[in-house]
Amino acid sequence: YSENEYKNGKKNGKGKDYDNDGQLIFEGEYLNGKKWNGKGYDGQNNIVYELKNGNGIVKEYNNGKLRFEGYYMNGVKNGKGKEYYGND
Repeated sequence: YSENEYKNGKKNGKGKDYDNDGQLIFEGEYLNGKKWNGKGYDGQNNIVYELKNGNGIVKEYNNGKLRFEGYYMNGVKNGKGKEYYGND
């Protein structure tokens, strides 16, 4: 679930996202529905990435299991990356 500010139906402003077990997985700011500035967590309170102006190397987890690792640019997945299936 998420606790976010919205503008025109998209996440915009400060927010927090949680996994299915209620563990924090992202805390920061969104811009037009895209993760922009903030920190990502592995679901066990360990910081696994930091985005600045929508850019960074990201590892996304769900329930402590790696789901994606790769690059973000302008708030979206961009460039090389790996997605892991069966880790939902």
